Amino acid sequence: MKLGLQLPQGADTGRARDLAAIARRAEDIGYSSLWAYERVLFPAEPADGMYGVPGLLPWDPYYEHCADPLTVLTLAAAHTDRVRLGTCVLVAPLHGSLHLARALATLDVATGGGRVVAGLGAGWSTDEYRAAGVDFATRRRATDEMADALRALWGPNPVTYRDGTIDITDAAVNPKPAGPIPIVFGGATEPAFRRVAKRGDGWMAVGITGDTLAAGHRRITDLAEAQGRDPATLSLLLVAIVYLSPTPAGPTRMPFQGNLDQVLDDLAAAAKAGADEVILSIDRGPERATGFGDRAAELYEAARSAGLLLR
Repeated sequence: MKLGLQLPQGADTGRARDLAAIARRAEDIGYSSLWAYERVLFPAEPADGMYGVPGLLPWDPYYEHCADPLTVLTLAAAHTDRVRLGTCVLVAPLHGSLHLARALATLDVATGGGRVVAGLGAGWSTDEYRAAGVDFATRRRATDEMADALRALWGPNPVTYRDGTIDITDAAVNPKPAGPIPIVFGGATEPAFRRVAKRGDGWMAVGITGDTLAAGHRRITDLAEAQGRDPATLSLLLVAIVYLSPTPAGPTRMPFQGNLDQVLDDLAAAAKAGADEVILSIDRGPERATGFGDRAAELYEAARSAGLLLR
C-alpha cells in the first residue's frame, strides 16, 4: 500500500512559500502522492447537511476556506520531481470540460507525464450548484459526460465531440497529456459505484472503515465484471480524515481518529481491504496551522515501521 498526503488549503497554511516547503518535505519523507480537494463556498445557512447527510449541520469550519485545488497542485508541481499530483475530488459539473481538459493536460505535460490523477465527483451541495448556475438535478449525468469529454479531448486530433455542454467539430485541442491521465471517482452510492465500474480507472472513498471499503470494493468488482471489465485494472484509494490525539479515543470513534496506534490499526484495516493507496488528510483540528510537516513525517514513519507501505 502507498501513502499519499492531502496538501493544506486553508487561509492559515495556503501561502505559496508554505506549500512549496510542505510539498518538498512530503516528497523527501517518502509520500507517493500529493492531493487537493474542492469546496467553492461556505454558506451561512446551508441548504444541505455536510456530505448531503440530512441534519449534519453546521458544516465543519474546515470547509470555510479552500484554496483552488489546481492552483495548489501547480505550486506543488513546481517544487517536486516524483510524487503524483491529484484532486480528491473536483466537483466535476462545476467545471467546463474544455477548460478542465486543457488545465489537467498542461499540468501533466509540465511535470513530465504520468504524475497527474483526475479525481472527480458529483458533489453534494445545492448551494454550490446554485452559485455556479448549474442544475443540481443533472449532476450525475453531467459527471459521466465530463469523464467522457475529458477522454475525447485528450485523444488524437482532430477532435469531434458533442454533449450537453460542448460542441467541437474537426478541431485541434491542445495540449495533449504526455500519457493517459487516470480518472478516479468519489462517492459511495450505487450510481457512484456504477460510474466507477463503467467509466473509472479507480474508486476514491472518503472517511470510511476498512470493512465499508471492502464492501464497496466488492460491489464495484461485481459491476465491473458485468461490464466486461477486469476489476484488477481499477485502483482503490481511501482519503483518511485524521484527527491524531495523544490519548486513545473511545469505542464510538470515527475511522482514523484517536492516538497513533488506533490510526495505524485503521491503516492496517484499509490495507487488508485492498487499498492501493491511503491519502492522509491531516490539516484538521485546532492545530491545523502548526506542525503540519512534523505530523506528516510522524505518520509516515509509523506506517513504514509497521510494515504497511510499499515504495
